[in-house]
Amino acid sequence: MNRWKQGLGLAVLLMILSGCASDQERITLQNKNAQQALLIQQQQAKITELQEKLKNRSNFTVPKTKKNIKLKKVEDNNFNSDYMYPQTKKQPKKVKTATKLAQADTTTSSVMTKTECISMIGQEKFDKYTQMFGSESASIKRCKMLKAMRN
Repeated sequence: MNRWKQGLGLAVLLMILSGCASDQERITLQNKNAQQALLIQQQQAKITELQEKLKNRSNFTVPKTKKNIKLKKVEDNNFNSDYMYPQTKKQPKKVKTATKLAQADTTTSSVMTKTECISMIGQEKFDKYTQMFGSESASIKRCKMLKAMRN
């Protein structure tokens, strides 16, 4: 029973101390709020002053220049269209690689058949290429390419 009384006394003491702490926190918060309110009022006063100055400036007009400037007419007679837009004759590009591939393709295209392709690369690779490319004609084209590369 003695412990129970001590625990109760401790709880009451803690409640009293926590109440005091909350009062102190409340007071500090009120002080901070008052300071912030004062800062806001000062800033609002500065803003209104600046807005009044801007209103006064908007009525300001730019004075006219004292000199009367006349623009001169410029005569442009040194323009030459041949100089500005020259016409260069382009030489046609020589396409050696394309013609060689075209010649190689024409020589092997009539000769390559399915049996010749299978004998060249083997049945397993032919089936693999057929499955990869989706048709036997694509596999035969692959064989033609391989044969052209070997030659």
